[in-house]
Amino acid sequence: MIFSAKAEYGVRLMVELGAHDGAEPVALKAIAEAEELPLSYLEHVVADLKRAGLVVSTRGAHGGYRLARPAEEIAMDEVVLALEGSIAPMECFVNVPTERIFCSHEGDAGRACSTRLLWMRVQGGVIKALQGTTLAELVEFGARHEREPDTVTA
Repeated sequence: MIFSAKAEYGVRLMVELGAHDGAEPVALKAIAEAEELPLSYLEHVVADLKRAGLVVSTRGAHGGYRLARPAEEIAMDEVVLALEGSIAPMECFVNVPTERIFCSHEGDAGRACSTRLLWMRVQGGVIKALQGTTLAELVEFGARHEREPDTVTA
């Protein structure tokens, strides 16, 4: 399953905010430089995260962004859903209000799709992994790997 650059950049942005622990707002420009991401694109990403209630902004000379809640309370499915809109392993998956998934192949309405079970399981596994991973875990993982020196194996 491949997520868009928007989801990747959004997760990286959230990890960067989480690493700052919410003490002071972080300028988007500083995040763009730290993560080597395009500032203009991050402006769109952070707008979606703000709309979803995941980040808050502060205006002014010392303004910027910070997490709306502690990193421990933010599951990664919230972040990905805010940026992607849905999590579907195949283009033919369409979410309907009942949360049931139907195959959009013309004429079969999902009844005859022989691979539907597989893709439902893939989708369930991805959602479970995202729900089971907090932003705090990613922040801690990143910090731990920054402290460990690179090792070369022969």
